[in-house]
Order: sequence, then C-alpha cells, then structure tokens
Amino acid sequence: MRIKKVLVVDDSPTDRYVLSHILEKNGFSVATAESGEDALQKIREDKPQLVLLDVVMPGKNGYQVTRQITRDPSLKDLPIMMCSVKAQETDRIWALCQGACDYIVKPVDPDELLAKIGAIE
Repeated sequence: MRIKKVLVVDDSPTDRYVLSHILEKNGFSVATAESGEDALQKIREDKPQLVLLDVVMPGKNGYQVTRQITRDPSLKDLPIMMCSVKAQETDRIWALCQGACDYIVKPVDPDELLAKIGAIE
C-alpha cells in the first residue's frame, strides 16, 4: 500500500504547517488535528493511511492516543509515526512499545521523513 493520505497531529501551528508543507509538496493529501481528541475524531471521519503524531500535547498525549488506536480492532492496522522534540532513545523505544511503527525527531529532515514514510508497508 502506497501511503497517500496523512493526518498530522500537533498542538503547534508552526509544526503542523511545516509538516503539512513537506508532505503536500511531495504529493500527499494532508489533514491536520491539534489535539489527541481531535485526532481520534478525524481518524474515524477521514480514514487516513498514516498518522504523524506529536508526543507532547495537552489533554491526551501521543502515547495515549497511540495506545487507544492500537487497541481498537477497527484501527489497529493504522500506522502511526511519532514525531517529537524528545530525542532520547528511551522516547523512541517507548513509542514503539505503545504501537508506533516509527519515530522521527523535530526539527524534521524532509528527506528522512519521506524515506520513513516510503518504508511503511
């Protein structure tokens, strides 16, 4: 499955813009959400093929949203890539333990982001 439709979830308007711009410039259809709660609603409505999810957000954080998605039988196959300023190896490992398929650190390198998305099957 080639990913074409991405949901970018971040409480920072700047980060949402930067990530959306990178993706749209490379042919992706992008929707955005500014909170975990908003993301869960948009996932059910818009059916993205990938969720690019910040870790640190008010309300539900990225780890909580990831767990909720992966525990839902109707959503468990939706790939989630965590995207955060948290750059410790333990952060990446914890994200993968929660069900994320990958982890990328901000500021995002566009080539690295596109390569990681391309590697998702």
